[in-house]
Amino acid sequence: MTRFPPWLIDLVLVAVAVADVLVDGEDTSPGKLAVGGIACAALLLRRRHPLAAFVLTLPGSLLLANLAAPAIALYTLAEHTRNRTLLVAAILATSVAASAPWPSDQTDYRPPDTLVAFAYSLAWAGAPVLLGQLMQTRRDLSARLVEIEEARDHERQLHAQAVLARERAQIGREMHDVVAHQVSLIAVRAGALQVAATDPDAVDAARIIRRLSVDTLDELRHMVTLLRAAGGQGTELTPQPTLADLRKLLDSSGIEVELRGELPDELGAPGQRTIYRTVQEALTNVRKHAPGATALVHLWHDSDHYGVTVTNTEPTRPAVSLPSSRHGLVGLAERAELLGGSFESGPTADHGYRAVLRLPR
Repeated sequence: MTRFPPWLIDLVLVAVAVADVLVDGEDTSPGKLAVGGIACAALLLRRRHPLAAFVLTLPGSLLLANLAAPAIALYTLAEHTRNRTLLVAAILATSVAASAPWPSDQTDYRPPDTLVAFAYSLAWAGAPVLLGQLMQTRRDLSARLVEIEEARDHERQLHAQAVLARERAQIGREMHDVVAHQVSLIAVRAGALQVAATDPDAVDAARIIRRLSVDTLDELRHMVTLLRAAGGQGTELTPQPTLADLRKLLDSSGIEVELRGELPDELGAPGQRTIYRTVQEALTNVRKHAPGATALVHLWHDSDHYGVTVTNTEPTRPAVSLPSSRHGLVGLAERAELLGGSFESGPTADHGYRAVLRLPR
């Protein structure tokens, strides 16, 4: 829609007010024409000084029968101010100026006629004020709608960023729990093969495999660090292994593991995944940091809680130096916290290690 420049609109309004004064033409004395000219010229001040423009139109309402200049001034004042008391006073002042007999010594002065004229003037002065207030409300509503739309856009962006952050955190956690689990197992097996093999070619191949596995673990550690930094604390977005896969995990762990106890059948999927990941991480740490140790996985439950305790014995041989950033233990604590539980880990009195997961039923 084409918008006219403000100065052009002001000139048109002044021209309309001048025409209103000239068309009335009942009294063309220089004094009254000067008052009418001041009222018309005051409209040029209406944008920056609406109250001053209105005040300058009052003498014209008192001395002349002009309608355009006061109406325009009232509309501008109502559009720019939020002071309802001032607007009521402006309506009354305009109505009194337009209906009061002037000069006061008029011979045909009749009070009833003045009251009727005041009532008409009151309705006439209230119309531009109501229109100005309507335009002000429309402008406020438009600005409010723009603010609401901007707020919704901002919320959508925040939601998209939160989803992306959770996905990054989930990818980082799965890389640590799954990929690093398998690569560390390869490194440990390659190290054992390097020590036990007698063929020089096999020893060299095992050494290369172990070195590449260690390098891969180091790269994974850096990638997990970056993903966790970008993703923050996230929750699972995709299905994970459950307790049905626990036996397979123990059999493929590469260490001697004893499984004791059981858990209720009605456990939810989040709790089962958390227990699985806890056992997986604990056994991975046993392989990495306690070579030759045996482990005990104890599933337990009571009336209020359920969980798992993974305990390993003292290592029987030196550990293979593998990269570690302790993200696994941090991730286990986060998983437990998401379900309202707790995770604790630490060394035992017999130089072993214990990890305990406790979740509410």
